[in-house]
Amino acid sequence: MQTIDWIVLSVTLLFIVIYGSLKTRGSKNVEEFILGNNETPWWTVGLSVMATQASAITFLSTPGQAYHDGMGFVQFYFGLPIAMVVICITFIPIYHKLRVFTAYEFLEQRFDVKTRSLASILFLVQRGLGTGLTIYAPAIILSALLGWNLTFMNIAIGILVIIYTFSGGTKAVNVTQKQQMFVIMTGMFITFFLILSYLPEELSFSNALGIAGANDKMNIVDFSFDPETRYTFWSGITGGFFLALSYFGTDQSQVGRYLTGRSIRESQMGLIMNGILKVPMQFFILLTGVMVFVFFQFHSSPLHFNPTNNALAKKSEYKTEYEKLEKELESVQNEKKEISMLYVGQLNQDFDNPILQQKMVSLSGKEKDLREQAKEIISKVDAKTETNDKDYVFLYFILNFLPKGLIGLLLAVIFSAAMSSSASGLNALASTTTIDIYKRNLRADKSEKHFVTATKLFTLMWGIIAILFACVGTLFENLIQLVNIVGSIFYGTVLGIFLVAFYVKFVKARAVFWSAVVSQLTIFYIYYLDIVSFLWLNFIGAFLTIILGIFFQSFLKTKE
Repeated sequence: MQTIDWIVLSVTLLFIVIYGSLKTRGSKNVEEFILGNNETPWWTVGLSVMATQASAITFLSTPGQAYHDGMGFVQFYFGLPIAMVVICITFIPIYHKLRVFTAYEFLEQRFDVKTRSLASILFLVQRGLGTGLTIYAPAIILSALLGWNLTFMNIAIGILVIIYTFSGGTKAVNVTQKQQMFVIMTGMFITFFLILSYLPEELSFSNALGIAGANDKMNIVDFSFDPETRYTFWSGITGGFFLALSYFGTDQSQVGRYLTGRSIRESQMGLIMNGILKVPMQFFILLTGVMVFVFFQFHSSPLHFNPTNNALAKKSEYKTEYEKLEKELESVQNEKKEISMLYVGQLNQDFDNPILQQKMVSLSGKEKDLREQAKEIISKVDAKTETNDKDYVFLYFILNFLPKGLIGLLLAVIFSAAMSSSASGLNALASTTTIDIYKRNLRADKSEKHFVTATKLFTLMWGIIAILFACVGTLFENLIQLVNIVGSIFYGTVLGIFLVAFYVKFVKARAVFWSAVVSQLTIFYIYYLDIVSFLWLNFIGAFLTIILGIFFQSFLKTKE
């Protein structure tokens, strides 16, 4: 990185932190600190909802996901627009009518304090983990970039987020997220068009898509019914629907965003805005990753994208073997460049040459095999090292191919996304702890000032816990999948409780409480057995909670 990159990165991040702190300090009561006095316009609600979900993991991990596996991940979001409609019709009017500070207050009014506390605790566990991961993701970037200690980076990023969330509460989160979304989308659009400009002059955008399609990167929709296939149309429209319904309807980090709306209509318009824009946004980010793949058909790429693992292998006893693989990769890539250019020439003549296509795909297969052999060597050097390098693909491209100044902007994009989602998470964790646990169960007779102070202290406490989670975090298959897996394990049960509350009126407190306990334990066991894709856990958890709730209620009636 050059001096200009550091200036762009530092100025962007410091502006967001200072602006958020100064603009929103001095909340006098809980309603102002947690609900922002219900003054948020619909478009700010929409941007805040989008920014909360669009963590650094989205912009760090999603392009790498597309580089390796193609566009199929977009199916994960197919159920989201439908979920937005359901939440607008059912959830938002009830939350606003009851004037709740958190989603879980509603559960006590519908059931009892025990059910409210259970749902709150499940939320606190999974959101605490999730917030730690949103801090951990950008920490990887600077750690790999500068060679700094990863733990130190987790602490530094966590402190940045805590500063303005602690001082300004929900209003600070909403205010800063507008700037963060502007930085994020500006950086991503500039990067996308730069990638296209870096492609060979002979290669049109449509032919670039043709090369991606020849390598199975453009398979957007999969209608198979195989439960072990992670992303299909059916898992997206069902599991994705239930995950989105849980996340946006019952997760306080999102509920807290639209509870600040000026009215029911403004909150609904903000969520509909998210429903309309979210799938195209994810499609665009995935397409950026696919274009990075096309770019590397004409430019050299490393044997392994994680620079730390590369250095580890080259300093080990397997150095000679590893460098031999690098030379083989260089040879394969040179041949692939020639074949790809010939294929482009054929495409420009409106002829899709099957022989050249087969040769190109064969070379990509050889390249993939060499990368797998490299991972095996890295595992031999250190069995505990995560060899999956999906999360480093986009980072490698940013650091090695973008012009001066834009590197700083792209890093600011990733940090802005991390700060927005982490701040929402901390704010939601603190609000839930104060309202649903502390105020409800311990000290209900204190002043407004006391509870504002308590919320700030809980913000600090959860900030420290999230940093600790980040410090012990390790890469899974890739970060964006890990975040969604953590959510899927818990969201289904919580959603089931809310669906019973809204739609199954005859089920009472005892029945729904024990159905939720049994459902959550069952989900833990199903995930341990690894028999279905994690997306189905949302549907299974919600379905189990509803069915068991009805069964237990019938049993209790019979017993009475």
